[in-house]
This record gives sequence, structure tokens and C-alpha cells, in this order.
Amino acid sequence: MSLLSPAERDLAELLVESLNLEGVEAANIDPDAPLFNEGLGLDSIDALELALAISKKYGFQLRSDNDANRRIFASLRALSAHVEQHRAA
Repeated sequence: MSLLSPAERDLAELLVESLNLEGVEAANIDPDAPLFNEGLGLDSIDALELALAISKKYGFQLRSDNDANRRIFASLRALSAHVEQHRAA
């Protein structure tokens, strides 16, 4: 398992907190594991809740009609890279 960067750890903590993931430690999330299905097991409702939490914390919107969402939400590492690229200063 890869170590989390500070940005990935921050996002992992937001993910665990906003989705109330019981029994999941932010520090133990594999940044390259899928967020959906066989990975963390998130679903489309979780994606909406996570997008809202990201919007509130980082100051930009993740749109549900974005064709790149599969890539953006592929893993914690991919999502963190997207957040770092688009977050408000």
C-alpha cells in the first residue's frame, strides 16, 4: 500500500467523515484502490455526498454531467489530483 500525501490524507479524512464510513481509517485507505465497487464500495449516492463535501471544503463544484467523472473518481489518488488542480486558492 502506498503512503498518502498530505493532500490525499486530507481528502481521505473528508471522505471518511462526510460518508460516515464506520470501521475505515483514513490513513489506511489505499490511494490507488478503486473508490467504487470492489474498492471502498462507494455508490452513486456516496459520490453525490462526497462531491458536495468537496465543494464546501475546496470551493469548486464537481459536476454530475462531467464525462471525466469515472477517471476523477477512480481512486483517492485520482480524486486528490483533481481537487489539487481545481481547488480555490
